[in-house]
Amino acid sequence: MPRYFIEVSYKGTRYSGFQVQQNANTIQSEVEKALAIRFKEPFVLTGASRTDAGVHALQNYFHFDTADDLFYSNDKSIDAKIVQQALYSLNSILPDDIVIKRIFKVGDNAHCRFDAISRKYQYYIYSEKNPFYKDTAYFYPYTMNFDKLQEVSSIILGTENFAAFSKRNTQVNNFICSIHISKWQKKNDCIIYEVVANRFLRGMVRGLVGTMLKVGTGKISTNEFAQVIKNSNSAKADFSVPSKGLYLVEINYGKL
Repeated sequence: MPRYFIEVSYKGTRYSGFQVQQNANTIQSEVEKALAIRFKEPFVLTGASRTDAGVHALQNYFHFDTADDLFYSNDKSIDAKIVQQALYSLNSILPDDIVIKRIFKVGDNAHCRFDAISRKYQYYIYSEKNPFYKDTAYFYPYTMNFDKLQEVSSIILGTENFAAFSKRNTQVNNFICSIHISKWQKKNDCIIYEVVANRFLRGMVRGLVGTMLKVGTGKISTNEFAQVIKNSNSAKADFSVPSKGLYLVEINYGKL
């Protein structure tokens, strides 16, 4: 049965997360609804990364299987014009804060979640009042030692066990993650934390950012941050930063 990937982008402010939930509006439920309206049949999607309520994504994916030749021309080959027409229709149906960017055929065994090589997240913070950032970044008007933020972000590069930055009641077999990039940068009026890893735990990026901010504002030292990691105690991490500053930026599959 043919399998397709759907690339989506969304502003997560109005949604209770990525994955379908009972009695809640989610990204998946909106995309499944649009597909059902357009193609007049039910769709069940598998998601790549389960972003939390309020989290945004520049790039995320679903996949689905269908026995119907939804995008095929009469000669049984994919017709780019049919795909573009479907994209136009689907995006007309979807709310303004969700867009389908691509639909493309993949191998029958390709999996949008398990085949991902790495994921990139960014967290945006601004310190001076700006109405354009209200729903898409974290307003944090405190004096910040940027050099300390960079120093402590390098500790994360040398870490493998992230139990301290995983929220409790999570269903995982281990807390081992391989971090490829961990850095802070300045862009326009924001400071941005960027992290790339092979996998992320529940609440991990927000826990890292919140705890690093405590170092940047002098509430804890770099050594104390390292001790939080060493003790694997999530009670000592700070998960309080809001979801609105967090973006899933990219999912890397290599060559599908």
